[in-house]
Amino acid sequence: MWSLPALLFLVAFFHRGAPSIIAKDLMQEFGVTGAVVGLLSATYFYAYAALMIPAGLLIDGLGVRRVVAAGGVVMGLGAIAMALATGERLLFVGRFGVGLGASVTFIGALKVAATWFPPSRFGFLSAVTATIGILGALMSTAPLAFLVARAGWRGALWVVGGGTLAASALCFTVVRDRPDAGSGGAGGGVLAGMLAVLRNRHTWPPFLAFFCLYAAAGNLFLWVVPYLRDVYGLSARDAALVATAPSFALLVSGPLTGFLSDQVWKRRKLPYTLLASGYGALWVALAATLGVLPLWAVYALFFGMGLVGGAFVLTWPIGREVNPPHLAGIAVAVVNLGGFLGAALTQGPIGAVLDARWAGAMAAGARVYPVDAYRAAFAVCAALALGAALLSLLLRETRGRNVWEDLRAP
Repeated sequence: MWSLPALLFLVAFFHRGAPSIIAKDLMQEFGVTGAVVGLLSATYFYAYAALMIPAGLLIDGLGVRRVVAAGGVVMGLGAIAMALATGERLLFVGRFGVGLGASVTFIGALKVAATWFPPSRFGFLSAVTATIGILGALMSTAPLAFLVARAGWRGALWVVGGGTLAASALCFTVVRDRPDAGSGGAGGGVLAGMLAVLRNRHTWPPFLAFFCLYAAAGNLFLWVVPYLRDVYGLSARDAALVATAPSFALLVSGPLTGFLSDQVWKRRKLPYTLLASGYGALWVALAATLGVLPLWAVYALFFGMGLVGGAFVLTWPIGREVNPPHLAGIAVAVVNLGGFLGAALTQGPIGAVLDARWAGAMAAGARVYPVDAYRAAFAVCAALALGAALLSLLLRETRGRNVWEDLRAP
């Protein structure tokens, strides 16, 4: 029940990082700037953010099976539309469709985790689900670069789009929404539930912390490959291999953070604050050492960012545990929205920061940005990461249990 929505979430996460690999190809073929590439990448997050809360409502009301399968179809068709694009308009339309379809996948997987598994396992399952997404991020680095080298960026998107449609059909055929019934969602009352979640002041600290945390992470995934190509002179394939470092680290740190939070520390706030603080410190170190460190040290720094980046997996348990238990879908959707707004609202402007400091260098029709341009852009990311650490101080400590009734007590 969980694995098929999680598979579609893997594909959704794959699409988040894919523009990093094909950024130079897009610049060459369409003659666009870094700001346009940033906006194209952010279009995914705009669509994702726009449908995030409706996705929670739909999943709570109609069930995971129908909604996630339909989302997969839209995501697959969006990828195929991008592959067919002969101009910027269809490219953006396809990217927007990918984001729309992707928006239901994570909430769907977590709804299954909340419905089919004991509450004491939700934090760990949230982290494992996120780790599946990290596998998607890894697939959008070196494996995608290899596929693009063999089939071109259009051929790669055709392969991904077709595979997504097949996984969607499988999801619709196999998945059932609840252990005690064949299909169907929770029914009425979801709109009132959404208002209850939005009115809850304890919903907003995890929302805002995740906004800052994922804004920094989203820009790292977008610009790390162009940075390595421009500053270190690496090929797309070699840059993609170095860019896998944070994702490889997150494969361990994500589930480990969830497990320790659930079963050992039995805390949410303290580990979130400590890890987010470490993440901010490493962003400062990255911005201060751009172009100076040898590649092995750059890889180690990125790996360290992935180790402490596991803080984000605690966002969803906190959001769920400060809201009514039956509103798991919408509660997770609302706090998750924060991260995607963070990425959506910052990727275009950070691309513009790069453009503002471009010195006029070109390579094979694509802009080459100097170290100073990346330093300015990554300094913004460092500030966002530090902001997440500060906002985490406002989180409500739940100790791994739902505290909704406690919060309502006078």
